[in-house]
Amino acid sequence: MITIDLSGKTAFVTGSTRGIGLAIARALHGAGARVAVSGRTLERARAVAADLGERTLGVSCDVAVAAEVEAAIAATEAALGPIDILVNNAGFTRDNILLRLSEADWDAVLDANLKGAFHTSRAVIKGMMKRRAGRIVNITSVVGLTGNKGQSNYAASKAGLIGFTKSVAKEYASRGVLANCIAPGFIETDMTAALPDEARTTLLQDIALGRLGRPEDVAGAVLFLASDLAGYVTGQVLVVDGGMVI
Repeated sequence: MITIDLSGKTAFVTGSTRGIGLAIARALHGAGARVAVSGRTLERARAVAADLGERTLGVSCDVAVAAEVEAAIAATEAALGPIDILVNNAGFTRDNILLRLSEADWDAVLDANLKGAFHTSRAVIKGMMKRRAGRIVNITSVVGLTGNKGQSNYAASKAGLIGFTKSVAKEYASRGVLANCIAPGFIETDMTAALPDEARTTLLQDIALGRLGRPEDVAGAVLFLASDLAGYVTGQVLVVDGGMVI
């Protein structure tokens, strides 16, 4: 039986106080990794870390702010050791059609969803290079592959994240650092819970498996990419959407 053992590894997961990020933190911790739970609210991050148990740390940062990211990374490495696994999950939406989309909403989404990954990756890459080992897993979206009405800012940020990941993969493969994306489809979260029944029914018709995904479905893909099982995988986009985009 193949098992994933991340004992001795340290993982930093952005946006991990709820939803997909929380499931990722739980999965990595369950596989034996030391895990830094990161969110914008320190009390919440610490509460989630305490709930996970030993080998955890709760830190706060706004990923769009370089100084806050650098401080959170430094605190993590001081407490848990050098970061071996970085998961960029933090992000949000501010949807509107292009004519009604404000510059502020464009900037806010790009700053969090794309620039945030730049800040965190830059903060950990030097250490990974020196150790000649590291995994960067960026959570993008199928919307970054297909586009979506009313989400030009979100789609641009997620498509940009794919290009960013491929570039990082090419730059650092020779130093043992692997970078990949996961592109979730529609996952059961607070956001999808608000969908009207009619919209949900229509959505399910486009998904081959006939159900929305679970946060654990995405977390399983992260475990794979963070493990030795994916030692020959870099610069790729793993789509986890139940067959919605085929």
